[in-house]
Amino acid sequence: MTIEVRVPTLGESVTEATVATWFKKPGDAVAVDEMLCELETDKVTVEVPAPAAGVMGEIVAAEGETVGVNALLATIVAGEGAAPAPAAAAPAPAAAPAASGGSVDVMVPTLGESVTEATVSTWFKKVGDSVAQDEMLCELETDKVSVEVPAPAAGVLAEIVAPEGSTVDASAKLAVISGAAAGTAPAPAAAAAATGGSDVGGKDIANAPSAEKAMAEAGLSAGQVTGTGRDGRIMKEDVVSAVAAASSAPVSPAPVAPAAAAPAPRAPVAAEDASREERVRMTRLRQTIAKRLKDAQNTAAILTTFNEVDMTEVMALRNEYKELFQKKHGVKLGFMSFFTKACCHALKEVPEVNAEIDGTDIVYKNFVHMGVAAGTPQGLVVPVIRDADSMSFAEIEKAIAEKGKRARDGKLSMAEMQGGTFTISNGGVYGSLMSSPILNPPQSGILGMHKIQDRPMAINGEVKIRPMMYLALSYDHRIVDGKGAVTFLVRVKEALEDPRRLLMDL
Repeated sequence: MTIEVRVPTLGESVTEATVATWFKKPGDAVAVDEMLCELETDKVTVEVPAPAAGVMGEIVAAEGETVGVNALLATIVAGEGAAPAPAAAAPAPAAAPAASGGSVDVMVPTLGESVTEATVSTWFKKVGDSVAQDEMLCELETDKVSVEVPAPAAGVLAEIVAPEGSTVDASAKLAVISGAAAGTAPAPAAAAAATGGSDVGGKDIANAPSAEKAMAEAGLSAGQVTGTGRDGRIMKEDVVSAVAAASSAPVSPAPVAPAAAAPAPRAPVAAEDASREERVRMTRLRQTIAKRLKDAQNTAAILTTFNEVDMTEVMALRNEYKELFQKKHGVKLGFMSFFTKACCHALKEVPEVNAEIDGTDIVYKNFVHMGVAAGTPQGLVVPVIRDADSMSFAEIEKAIAEKGKRARDGKLSMAEMQGGTFTISNGGVYGSLMSSPILNPPQSGILGMHKIQDRPMAINGEVKIRPMMYLALSYDHRIVDGKGAVTFLVRVKEALEDPRRLLMDL
């Protein structure tokens, strides 16, 4: 019997690790709880014990590879005896008996904290198709992210238990892979794919199935997309980037979808218009966005206060140091780090804006987990920069750049979008001059940034042209009084118009 060795839970907000060291090699005998390998995360080092006694079979994740939670690391052939010698003498065929020994269930992978179900959006294989180990079988859609499900073993797809469109829970069975035909063609294919990073040079590489689907939907050919995967393999995020780079027009119709989901009965449509309409089912992410925004309006007493800020000093400081900043820290100096610092500074003086209501209690947060709203082709997401109040300008810029890229690529985990205490939304990147942002529950405040526009201003009795930005603070009036909201916005304005105040903690 073959037993899988998978990545254990790595801790809250940690979604991936790097395989640092293997203590065993294929063919070695292992005892229960004997350490097989060591994983490194950005927080801790994790040792992975053997779940059972037996003989080390195949090592799926080699040293140096990055793996996600619950990813397959290796296999163990349970039991002892004559099995170790053949496995040691011929490691490559060891995977074939494992794959051909009956059927393997394809289960729903870990979806993230508080996510209990998903919708099967696409099957990339059909019953009877041969599959290689780790080849993508299907794509699941949750209310936050899309999850690709790889094949746990090589073989033939014998049964699809959950068809497209069905909703499955976190422990459901998706399909069954039969290993009867795995020993011939698919197994070598899997082995070639596993080692392709260094050996395949120059050969045709199959693109990710989700990428093929996305290219077909966008009307793109493989030649129009630059692949960033191993050996130039085109991934789904490459297609998303190509669509965004080509034009923003194909993305803009997406927000219209919520109108079709209005609970009131739809008014009759003229026959000549009905044939020219297109009905598209809302994605789970779009449904969740619509529900959360409406819940925020129904629950909180939302009020918005406005001010304007002269961006002259921030722009001058940025222009003076941006090249040195990028040379030293490897990241561009943008405006978001200034606004994040200014908000953290103001939240210390007006802590109720950083608090939340829990029943009849007010919970004050003595830290700032800053949410940064990001628009993606799939919808609005808010990744969280944790402990932003203790970060430097460079650390904030790096975190925002990294989270923003992961958001656009659809790779954010649930943990990365939870726990925020305050949010910044920058509608200025789309040209918005003024808006009233909606709260991100259970938070009590959100700052809206807008377009920087030259306007005539009265400065010391003279009219001068200055780069001005309108600021909007939406807040929950149940917990934040008008005085506190106005004070917060004034402190942000003061810090931005004189950035030296941030250094002096004034």
